[in-house]
Amino acid sequence: AEEMRAAFADESDDNIYSRFSNPNVQEFTDKVCALEGAEAGYATASGMSAVFGSFMALMKSGDHLLACRAMFGSTHNIITKYFAKFGIEYTYVDASADMSVWKKNIRPNTKMIFIETPTNPGLEILDIKALADLAHEHNIIFNVDNCFATPVAQQPIALGADLVLHSATKWMDGQGRVLGGVIVGKKELVQEIYLFCRNTGPALSPFNAWILSKSLETLDVRMERHASNALWISEQLQPHNKIKWLKYPFLPSHPQYEIAKKQMQTGGGIFCFELKGGLQAGRVFLDKLKMLSMTANLGDTRSIASHPASTTHAKLTEEERQAVAITPGLIRISVGLEHREDILQDILQALEGV
Repeated sequence: AEEMRAAFADESDDNIYSRFSNPNVQEFTDKVCALEGAEAGYATASGMSAVFGSFMALMKSGDHLLACRAMFGSTHNIITKYFAKFGIEYTYVDASADMSVWKKNIRPNTKMIFIETPTNPGLEILDIKALADLAHEHNIIFNVDNCFATPVAQQPIALGADLVLHSATKWMDGQGRVLGGVIVGKKELVQEIYLFCRNTGPALSPFNAWILSKSLETLDVRMERHASNALWISEQLQPHNKIKWLKYPFLPSHPQYEIAKKQMQTGGGIFCFELKGGLQAGRVFLDKLKMLSMTANLGDTRSIASHPASTTHAKLTEEERQAVAITPGLIRISVGLEHREDILQDILQALEGV
């Protein structure tokens, strides 16, 4: 009875209920903390529950969020469609804006700065160290979605981030098998998130945690192959006459190339490009692919092509898509572990049909 009392009073670390804690989940979380250099962590049922939990546990009615406009569609929907119900204000800043614009948009009630870098799906790069310094100068929580880079390529906490989020569904699993999310960072902030999530229930299942924990053992070697494939293929495709522009963080042509080289160890496993033919060209391109999969997911052993305008950002209005740089012919390629020549040849033959 005394042990049970102590556990419910948070005086011990005993596992009494899997919505609260679980050995498998703790092992996975501890590994991510080690990779990110974090004090503490909490694992969730999905990446979006990690995002939502980090927002709702740490902000309240009357608070203000400052965020980069370029972001994942579901995160955008949470901010624009649900924040008002909780009395939380927000302001978007363009990814290309300099620090003076970010500073200008800080309010007395700004509680958190939130960014993705690289952004999904447009691969904009934001200066983590500069934004961390700005946030701490004004006593603001700095929250970074590090899903696209993974801790193999980028460690935001070392650059000053207070919190780091991941959709573990993506690169951390790496094979499209399970859903999961994780939040790591400062102990006092993670504790607030834990208490919120313990009561609201977005807990990671023990089985999914076991899968993810095992997957982390190969994350480094997998990401090395994903990144080397992505860089080489993007170099080959960049001059193609049916591509309007192509972005990959470690291509010198990337607008924020210098920032990427400063804060990332590799460019990650994703590149994107805009087809000259727009929306219709994007649909034809996807239909012509033979080897690449067509899903809204990313971070798999298999290469995946997606058309954000009709998938991840489909529920946004045309104006909203334009605001977050989702153009009609934008194609995102999540580069897999296949031989790079095979991936390239499938993309080239699909481009010929556009």
